[in-house]
Amino acid sequence: MSAAHDQNGWVDRLRDPTQQPEALEQLRALLLRGLRRAFASKAGDDAFLEDIAQDALVRILDRLDQFEGRSQFTTWAMAVAVRLATSQLRRKHTQDISLDGLTGSNPLKIEFADDSAAKPSAGIERSSLIGKLQELIDDRLTDRQRWAIQALLNGVPIEEIARRTDSNPNAVYKLVHDARTRLKQGFEQAGYTADDLVGLSQ
Repeated sequence: MSAAHDQNGWVDRLRDPTQQPEALEQLRALLLRGLRRAFASKAGDDAFLEDIAQDALVRILDRLDQFEGRSQFTTWAMAVAVRLATSQLRRKHTQDISLDGLTGSNPLKIEFADDSAAKPSAGIERSSLIGKLQELIDDRLTDRQRWAIQALLNGVPIEEIARRTDSNPNAVYKLVHDARTRLKQGFEQAGYTADDLVGLSQ
């Protein structure tokens, strides 16, 4: 460990029972300031950030042996807190998204901004391509493939889809990969090119 990266002796102080309480309070205040700067607009709840700071302290204490001195100790500690906050915010977001309705009875509908007024000819081509995409989704994908893609479009991470469907990430990756393969084959058989698909998202 580089002493230059632990100028305040954080590791030794956190390991010393007589110094630990003061060191923890100082580190908690530092983490909380950093979290407020990074997440105040996203979290919107100071109590949430307080909880993250406390949870981060526990995690940091458990991982003191992992600090190798490649950066400032406070930078390393802040990274632990930020990763924890990001994970918690992602979990809160996905908890608000129901996967129950993502079935064949509630089919995936694709919508893109309408720019036909600005470019009439491009708008016609775009509508045709979107129509084909919707047709392929309806005809070529299984219910599970449709809801997996819809969940991803709604911001649900693959790991969360796997957890909430008693599956595993590899199985979800394969499900999505197979769905994309079917859509690609359908487009190719209909005479569309890769450039046509790229233009759809622009």
